[in-house]
Amino acid sequence: MRNAFIDELIAAAQRNDNIALVVGDLGYGVVEPFAKKFPERFFNAGVAEQNMMGLCAGLASEGLHVFAYSIANFPTFRCAEQIRNDLDYHGLPVTVVAVGGGLAYGNLGYSHHAVQDYSLIRSFPNMLIAAPGDPMEVRACMRYLIKNPQPSYLRLGKAGEACVHSEVPEVEPGKWLTVKSGIDGGNAFLSTGAALALTSGLVKNHHEFEDLTISSLPLWGMKSKVLQADQLKKFSRVTTVEDHLIDGGFGSWLMESCVSKPDLLSKIRIKALDAKVCGMVGKQSTLNEQGGLTSELLCE
Repeated sequence: MRNAFIDELIAAAQRNDNIALVVGDLGYGVVEPFAKKFPERFFNAGVAEQNMMGLCAGLASEGLHVFAYSIANFPTFRCAEQIRNDLDYHGLPVTVVAVGGGLAYGNLGYSHHAVQDYSLIRSFPNMLIAAPGDPMEVRACMRYLIKNPQPSYLRLGKAGEACVHSEVPEVEPGKWLTVKSGIDGGNAFLSTGAALALTSGLVKNHHEFEDLTISSLPLWGMKSKVLQADQLKKFSRVTTVEDHLIDGGFGSWLMESCVSKPDLLSKIRIKALDAKVCGMVGKQSTLNEQGGLTSELLCE
């Protein structure tokens, strides 16, 4: 995902002189191609994420679309006040890029677990969450964000994610992206972010789920709740899947979108991480399993 991100960023910067990249003294091995091509639009803010976000706000206020790149929780929780007051409130075109969403950096412990980030970011009314499920969705989200500069949050995996899509799809905020069509009016899995690999793999490895519809929602946020009810009506049951805690997460967001429609609420069930992973250290696959994100548990 990181490579797809930097490829799309470089391509955009070649066409648009207003694209800038700011890093918090990390990203080496990924960001160098951009830094070499556009040194005047590359800034290393050092290990000072709050200052970094202030810098991004300043650049954006002068007409730049700024991408602020850091790991997991550092550009989010550490910068919550700056995102709220500087970016979201003023509607500035800054894309906060968090690498290592979910438990991708699980071996570094709780400080690097990005399992509450949706909860924070979706509470800001102007922030658009971009949570791509594979490198193709990264490219799709980047192309949308470049065309529609706004306060946004791009949540990436760490490295080595397989492509689920064979080509770059078209994405829009709040619109479910069909990965595999199932029976009309049947059951569906709806994922956001890296959970797409789990849901698509479930169908491949369990033939009894061939009739399921598999969808992802790469772009969502507070403003796109109004679009969810009509999409939910098409299915008898929708299971949301996310590598985030259930509290304040993606499934909770979907339920909130239908809070006045109890007939639709009853269709939703949520598969998310158990909070016990917050005290665990281990590789991503192990922690996902401990947290309840396995094919077997999704089948229940």
